[in-house]
Amino acid sequence: MLKPITARVVMLVCQRCVSLLLSRPLSSALQPSTRALHQLSHLPLQQHSTRHTLPQRHSRQTWRHFTDHQAASPGVYNQIDLAQKEVVPLNSDVHRIDLDAALHPSPLQEISEEEAVQIQVPSVLPTESSTLRPYVDKSETLSKLVQLGVNLWKLEQRPNVGSMLVRLDFHADVAPKLLFLKDLGVEESKLGQLLTKNPFILTENLDNLEARVSYLKSKKFSKQSVAAMVTKAPYLLNFSVERLDNRLGFFQKQLGLSAEKTRDVVTRLPKLLCGSLEPIKENLKVCELEFGFRGNEIQHIVTTVPKVLIANKRKLTQIFDFVHNTMDIPHSLIAKFPQVLNAKFLRIRERHLFLEYLGRAQYQPSQPSYISLDRVVFLPDDVFCSEVALATLEDFERFQKTL
Repeated sequence: MLKPITARVVMLVCQRCVSLLLSRPLSSALQPSTRALHQLSHLPLQQHSTRHTLPQRHSRQTWRHFTDHQAASPGVYNQIDLAQKEVVPLNSDVHRIDLDAALHPSPLQEISEEEAVQIQVPSVLPTESSTLRPYVDKSETLSKLVQLGVNLWKLEQRPNVGSMLVRLDFHADVAPKLLFLKDLGVEESKLGQLLTKNPFILTENLDNLEARVSYLKSKKFSKQSVAAMVTKAPYLLNFSVERLDNRLGFFQKQLGLSAEKTRDVVTRLPKLLCGSLEPIKENLKVCELEFGFRGNEIQHIVTTVPKVLIANKRKLTQIFDFVHNTMDIPHSLIAKFPQVLNAKFLRIRERHLFLEYLGRAQYQPSQPSYISLDRVVFLPDDVFCSEVALATLEDFERFQKTL
């Protein structure tokens, strides 16, 4: 058995001999190349043997080419194949050796099982990466999500979300959920923002999603309300029907609200159905026990400003203490203008101190020059200065620098 390097040397030598014969003039080409024969005869047997590299027929024809032309006349161009008795041109492809085919076998050639196991196929996608960027151009799912406006940079910061998205099939997993959300009434321009906040909706069972929407509609939530709720609270449809029913029952019973008012509160703040109930229970106790509001006042506050239920307890206490104890505003007026509990504490403080500096801090309806809480808190600075404080904006800005 010849070694691969030895077989290659033999083929190169034989090809050189054939090329040498074909490149000479016709008269000299008919003469046997004694120099080439001399070189072949002095090579070691295992180097110039063609038994294992060339077909037997090719090697016989090569040697017959030299012997037959010794007997033929110099003007004869064709050689006689003694075996087949047919005329073959001297420059026929029969005498040419395809080295590329010999060194690189055909892909259709059969190989053994051991060789097949050793074949390594390069992976289409990187096996590991700390970012989703290398996958975007090769993953149809990621490229489509980018076109929708999904922020992959935010998603890849969350544990296991990137690997989840790479494994999703766009046509089987993603497209049905997108069509479902679009049929529900979610605007196409909002889909990217929704999926950025809640990519796990793509892994939810479509039947479960439809069942949760059907439940909300059975509670007389309109299709437009459900679409608005899902847009505001992307995790809403990830919760089971039992959980949604439990939450709606809690707010209706705990606050003593009617079904219509409960739907109104939940539609305006659908996060009430998604988050924990403990902060909500604590804020209700704070409003009742620490602030001293009555039940009907709490109902009015919650139905007017639902965010009070999920507000930060420290901020809520700070605002109530300043408005009630420093500004000397009673519970009834705070309950009448509950938006003050959702305002910025710094704005309330700066404007009250400015009015007090001007001698216009009058918040009692029965007194002259009464100023309501909503005008103190929610008017723009220029309007507040001109209509409430009766001063210029420059005066207010100079006063703010003294605080």
